[in-house]
Amino acid sequence: MKRKFTILGTSIWKLLAYFIIYSFIGYIIEMLFAIVFHNVIESRQSFLYGPFCSIYGVGAVFMYVFLNKYFKKNNHLLFIGGFVIGSIVEYLISLLAEIFLNVRYWDYSARFLNINGRICFLYSLFWGLLAVYFMKVINPKVDKLINYIKSKINIRVLKTVTLIVIIFLFINCTISGMAIDWYITRQAVQNNLDIPNKEEMIKKYNKIYSNDKITKIIEKYFNDKKMVLTYPNLTITLNDGTIVRIREYLPDIKPYYYKF
Repeated sequence: MKRKFTILGTSIWKLLAYFIIYSFIGYIIEMLFAIVFHNVIESRQSFLYGPFCSIYGVGAVFMYVFLNKYFKKNNHLLFIGGFVIGSIVEYLISLLAEIFLNVRYWDYSARFLNINGRICFLYSLFWGLLAVYFMKVINPKVDKLINYIKSKINIRVLKTVTLIVIIFLFINCTISGMAIDWYITRQAVQNNLDIPNKEEMIKKYNKIYSNDKITKIIEKYFNDKKMVLTYPNLTITLNDGTIVRIREYLPDIKPYYYKF
């Protein structure tokens, strides 16, 4: 009998499928949110390529693993579990992005009861409500969809496709991280921003743009327009604690695809 790899009783393949599906659903949710509340069609994707918002994929996987194991029988516990788990995931993703890339994908500093601008009470409530709806309504439908697909397509083919998408997302994430780093470095130095480790940033900038091959790649694939359109809400923290959107230094580039 082949050994089946699981995490708290759930197949690793199922969790990978969840990550892909919910990253896509999250992208759709974020796009609709921007249309309804900001009257724009703008990018809400995590990576440079593909319709994926990974925080939803990560959040869904963590919620399912822990909520399904410990809280699924009680709606109140589901809400509390979602509130806590969603907040932790959101905080950690924001923290890691700032540590490794010196950027923030979002900022809740102006929101009521926020923690370091990374999470806030309102969106933690949203995570709690989403957890109940997720476990009771959405995920059962997704499971039915997965089972239907499994009944129509060979399981080996499905695993191969899942693995290919995960590899694509991993490569996509790596490229996106490099592009964001180049983008932040470029804007910080060219606009003489007062940021932490400014001297190191200048050295990095000089090293990058002294290489003609890398410069040509950046200008072709990761130029300012591409980065603003892909990450319109990317922010950077200055030494005095001020958090600014990078697009403010590029006013000639529209940060959306269409505005109503």
